[in-house]
Amino acid sequence: MTTSKTNYLSSDFYFAQDALTARENDNIHDLRAYLESEVAPIADDYWERAEFPHQVIKPLAELGAYGPIWEESRQFENTAKYRGWAALESGRVDGSVSTFIGVTSGLAMGSIGLAGSPEQRAEWLPKMATGEVIGAFGLTEPLSGSDAAGGLRTTATRHGDSWTLNGQKRWIGNATFADVVVIWARDTADGQVKGFLVTTDTPGFTATKIERKQSLRIVQNADITMTDVVVPEERRLQLANSFRDTAKVLLLTRADVAWQAIGNSIGAYESAVAYVTEREQFGKKLSSFQLVQDLLSRCLSNISASIALCMQTSDLLDQGRQTDAHASMAKSFATSKMRETVGWCREVMGGNGIVLDYGVARRFADAEAIYSFEGTREMNSLIVGRAITGTSAFVS
Repeated sequence: MTTSKTNYLSSDFYFAQDALTARENDNIHDLRAYLESEVAPIADDYWERAEFPHQVIKPLAELGAYGPIWEESRQFENTAKYRGWAALESGRVDGSVSTFIGVTSGLAMGSIGLAGSPEQRAEWLPKMATGEVIGAFGLTEPLSGSDAAGGLRTTATRHGDSWTLNGQKRWIGNATFADVVVIWARDTADGQVKGFLVTTDTPGFTATKIERKQSLRIVQNADITMTDVVVPEERRLQLANSFRDTAKVLLLTRADVAWQAIGNSIGAYESAVAYVTEREQFGKKLSSFQLVQDLLSRCLSNISASIALCMQTSDLLDQGRQTDAHASMAKSFATSKMRETVGWCREVMGGNGIVLDYGVARRFADAEAIYSFEGTREMNSLIVGRAITGTSAFVS
């Protein structure tokens, strides 16, 4: 069901947006309008300067961008398809702002929503939904990425009613300006991974911006060092008792990255279509050349197939039937097709495809990070392979 506000993207070739409710479509319309009017015009400049546009945080909160899944923070009842489409919309305009939303809403708020006590949910989720409190998610380490389940080196040692954390984290988005970081650390007593809400003003906690990035440059990724950081027991996520609980957060957000990848593909595709309909070579518009049309057709096919897969994946989440393998297949497929799509978009634009002014270069570069985080293609393929064969091929 749609409303008068519904405005289809040209890349929504099969009108998948029709699957959203009238209320969801209205909200998508408002989100799209804000992103196009306020974020799109500044994205290239902030990307080039590797700075974050803090002025977008509160308006996005007013649009319900943070925590739409949780009772304590959502503005209205919504579906996983809606939340995925919202990730597509933000990814279409800018991958970095989309990543900020994903870290805040999915990873940070998701950790609290899934593993926090009712008291922790009530304390943190409403403040994060309004943008009053900025969150981050600290799992990846300098020497631990894909092997986080067994290779986590950050430690947590209990002393009565408090814990002492020591270790390092790397690639932590939002961490340079976050108010609280969800830190995952290994309990020295039982060897299990547990989660902690660490406020960034805690003594012994430092976050240093990672410089010289060439992908998602607007995202303020940081190296975190914790030296004898003391966290009270009340700031330990009460329902996080092993890495299985960490994995639940990653499962919840993995499909959103697939949706974000579709958005990044669409942003590049729309820029390429606009370019070839204006650019002339050999006395004709580029859009009239067979090889150009072939590449654009391939791009749209990738986008359409990815939307269809992600719509079904989100529907399974609403039904309570989504598994690790469903989310992993969606993430692996959509990000692989994104990488292919942005490459073709750059190709049809020739040399101008590597210049920020033409809309593809930023998406082309950002695709590399989106392709890798929330599980590499290979790791997600092994999750699917385990579901197919019943045998794990992960190194133990």
